[in-house]
Amino acid sequence: MKRFLALATVAAFSLSLTACGGGDNAAEKSSSDVDALVQNYGFQWTDPDAPILNDAGADAISFNVYSSKNASALDYNDMKIMQDLHDQTNVTVNWENVSESVYGQQKNLIFGNADDRPDAIYHAGMSAGEIIRYAQRDVLLPISDYLEYMPNFSKILEERPDIRSQITSEDGKIYSLPRVEEMGLLQNPNLLFLNKNWAKQAVDAGAVTGITDADLVDGLTLTSDQMAAMLTYFRDNDMNGNGQTDDERPLSFVYNNWQGNQCDLYGMFGLNDNLEHRVIVDDKVTYTVQDERFKEATNYIAGWVSDGLIDMVSFEQSQDNFLANGKGEETYGAFYWWESETVVSNPENYIVCAPLVGPNGDQTICVSNNPEISTGELVFFNDVENVEVLLAYFDRYYDPVISAQINYGPIGIVYEEQPDENGMLVQKELTGDMTADELRLQNAPLGICYLSDYAWNNVVHMEPRAQLRLERLKAYATPYVPANVKPTPNLQFTMEELNVISSYESNLNDYIRTNLIKWLTTGGVSDADWATFTEDLNGRTNLTAIQEVYQAAYDRYISGSATAESAES
Repeated sequence: MKRFLALATVAAFSLSLTACGGGDNAAEKSSSDVDALVQNYGFQWTDPDAPILNDAGADAISFNVYSSKNASALDYNDMKIMQDLHDQTNVTVNWENVSESVYGQQKNLIFGNADDRPDAIYHAGMSAGEIIRYAQRDVLLPISDYLEYMPNFSKILEERPDIRSQITSEDGKIYSLPRVEEMGLLQNPNLLFLNKNWAKQAVDAGAVTGITDADLVDGLTLTSDQMAAMLTYFRDNDMNGNGQTDDERPLSFVYNNWQGNQCDLYGMFGLNDNLEHRVIVDDKVTYTVQDERFKEATNYIAGWVSDGLIDMVSFEQSQDNFLANGKGEETYGAFYWWESETVVSNPENYIVCAPLVGPNGDQTICVSNNPEISTGELVFFNDVENVEVLLAYFDRYYDPVISAQINYGPIGIVYEEQPDENGMLVQKELTGDMTADELRLQNAPLGICYLSDYAWNNVVHMEPRAQLRLERLKAYATPYVPANVKPTPNLQFTMEELNVISSYESNLNDYIRTNLIKWLTTGGVSDADWATFTEDLNGRTNLTAIQEVYQAAYDRYISGSATAESAES
């Protein structure tokens, strides 16, 4: 274990394998093979409280699983949750952990070395294109041929046709296991926070009209004119009282970050923008950059940047820098993030605002494409001996009690040994200097799990921080998203469609990204430049072809979900 390539010219990947073999294709095994596992090793998969193998099976069978891990995490072999799972299942899994960067370097070599592979890759990060390519080469195991041995996962697929649709390849088979953590958070990654003490000074000075001190509470609604006046006052005055008027940052965000980004500002013009500028409107794949309002919004926001109302550092800083700059002496007048508690030292001085009302009366927000259903998390190779045992083992991860421990950490370290009066897991009090995040990263492997409504209502409480985010989003964000607007879900593409995406989408994204940051930071976009931009979108960047591909994949997704729901009813 712990061996990986050290020479760039070496193309072999070395692992100590005890379960991988070069025998018959696993998909062609006869029922007698499984019968032998049952008779000789007590193999069972239907009782979730009983071991999967007997003691003889535990001695005779083992598997090697390769996985990247967070730098803060323990070796998976040493994690309590993994040791507990071994005790509960009698299935031995030997983990080969590497860093994310090493996995990125070795990924293609692992798949290309048919003679010496692990049995599975956890945290595989497989794209739809990679899955189709390796499935067509018979490298990946068709998991859907073995659902009999996965009662938890099979139940999820039966109850959630949308999940089935997102992980089913064009040949109708499933080749990877997903991670599902549904809190209702990722779709709206921004909230607007305002320094209420600074705002009070602006109101009392008469710089902002139409509101009073009594209005400075959570849920405050400001027009774009009122916000501009507020930010101007922050810019021109010594708001933090340190004798300087040049260290205040009126409005801050992290440009193009997954959260706390600029996209909500486009909501002032009725656009539900996101980092891909792609959203579903009335079941049609829509690109916000094709809308004339995008030009109007960009010029308006660029005006705020030119006037110093938006801190220019917002376009340059990393997430870590943004968070570090918020600590200590107050410098942020307003900012976008999920919670003020993470950003500033004195969150009690900040209120959360409703979305800004734009010049034309529009009031909406970003609709992010960040998925709560992550595909391609775990894949199995097609030559694994006794793969039914390994699938039954990983199926336990989808039990909600196990899912909670996989995602947050084990009972005994993160959770109390005894549940509360409602039978739900109880987080232990933190001791020492370790934060909740640090404790989680050290003890939780993350990866495949299923945490949805049932789990939150019956098994495990959301983290307090997540609960606070959700409460705020429900109050001050999600009500402002039109019912006909949705994020783009995970979609499955045909190989032909993937060829279109791989040929054009990267160039399209680069073209939009390059022009947009230039416009926002240099005063806006002229009519002539916008005309050229629009022409290029429909011409050399081939947006039309990309849009058609996404629409076809989305239509299949909708059709597949509807068909599955109809069959169940």
